[in-house]
Amino acid sequence: MVSPEPKPILIVLHQEHSTPGRVGLRLAARGHRLDIRRPRFGDALPETLADHAGAVIFGGPMSANDGDAYISVETDWVGVPLREEAPLLGLCLGAQMIARHLGAAVRPDPEGRVEIGYFPIRPTVAGQALLDWPDRVHHFHREGFDLPAGAVLLAEGDVFRNQAFAYGPTTFGLQFHIELTTAMVGRWTLNIAQREHFPGTQPAEEHFTGRALHDWKTTAFLETFLDRWLATDRRGTAA
Repeated sequence: MVSPEPKPILIVLHQEHSTPGRVGLRLAARGHRLDIRRPRFGDALPETLADHAGAVIFGGPMSANDGDAYISVETDWVGVPLREEAPLLGLCLGAQMIARHLGAAVRPDPEGRVEIGYFPIRPTVAGQALLDWPDRVHHFHREGFDLPAGAVLLAEGDVFRNQAFAYGPTTFGLQFHIELTTAMVGRWTLNIAQREHFPGTQPAEEHFTGRALHDWKTTAFLETFLDRWLATDRRGTAA
């Protein structure tokens, strides 16, 4: 008997030339077609995820607090996978949009610090029970999220305490980046000097050094996490 083809994954991106990076590559390797949408440039989001195995909302240089219409549309749309108990993953800005939809604040550090580069994270007891976590990961953000009511904190950090959360069985938000390829690090750090006045910005060479030392841990985490995430589908159909 031939196994059914896996359903596509909805991919939400925020810049014209953004890609889903390593997350997209690993989902494709699992047989999922990537349904890429860019609401910022006029792409509509589906009214249901019945035809998708899950959705990933990626990051971007904008803020979840911005007044642009597409930010509101995406933030409101988070309610679709939440209602349907479809797998939902938010990365950086995506996690902040999920947090905002759930009523939590997204805000900068009161001391003006940022996390741009490789910084440590620590899994909570709940996080340790879920899977093994990398101890140092890549960040590129100026804001963080409060923990939404009803969410479970999975990992914490020093500057922005809330680094990963689960909401219900199917929704996860990660403040850090598990999708980066080496090429993406190169693009992201091309103009890093413009951000070096923010406390916590590491120079470009430290991003590459951090990747050489620590990225293997993120790679291992990504493989295990994606399998766990896809397996959370509560809709009675295989992801």
